[in-house]
Amino acid sequence: MIEFSYHGHDGQPLRSGSIGDGPVVVLLHGGGPDHRSLIPLARLLADRHTVVLPDVRGYGRSVCTDPARHTWDQYVQDVLALLEHLGVPRAAVGGTGMGATITMRMALAHPGRLTAAVLISVEDIEDDAAKAAETAFLDAFAERARTQGIDAAWAPVLPELAPVIGALVRDAIPRSDPASIAAAAAIGRDRAFASVEELAGITVPTLIFPGIDHRHPGALAEELARLLPAGRLAPTAFSAELRTAEDLALAVAPAIREFLAEVPASTEPH
Repeated sequence: MIEFSYHGHDGQPLRSGSIGDGPVVVLLHGGGPDHRSLIPLARLLADRHTVVLPDVRGYGRSVCTDPARHTWDQYVQDVLALLEHLGVPRAAVGGTGMGATITMRMALAHPGRLTAAVLISVEDIEDDAAKAAETAFLDAFAERARTQGIDAAWAPVLPELAPVIGALVRDAIPRSDPASIAAAAAIGRDRAFASVEELAGITVPTLIFPGIDHRHPGALAEELARLLPAGRLAPTAFSAELRTAEDLALAVAPAIREFLAEVPASTEPH
């Protein structure tokens, strides 16, 4: 893994790594883990692709303690800044959970910058009442992180998550900055999408893996596969049997490799 630094368009220092050789694939981790959660998957794709694994702003080494700098648009701008740093006009982009949400936002706002999208365990899209509850939930999470630490912040949340997601979060906690994690919870105050129907505007080839918990509902992935003009539902990959990043990689890599082989290649970095 080659480690490197770059800056967001707002000047925020950010960190990333890359592995492999070939067309670029950017993979974004979920909310809680960091880039290490995707290293096993990157290794399974690296024989055909340059896989780039940033720490999303607020997580891992991309420390950002200002809550105002945690918005969906800012996260998308960070991916664009990463592509500019690499000298890549277009690339395949994907992610797990929050990373899938960033990918969808980017596909809607900047479709010309993506060759394909990979959505793994898509986050729920809330109605008004559910969004208000989500905001309150993340505000309480942030308060626990600030006053009691990251372990306390996650303690009531982890039992609700799929086992593999919980394991990835636990693994990342020692590498996380409490103030940065608390600030990142401000994303709960920014609505990603008004409705599922809004996502019909995603026209790039898109591979969609269903999740298995209430925060990542499988029914949503199935709906997206029907709604998106170039959407494709991946074979069931998530299960309660998955426990580690290696398990996750082995479950999703075959379908991702097949999918990426069928879409136009991204431009390699300079």
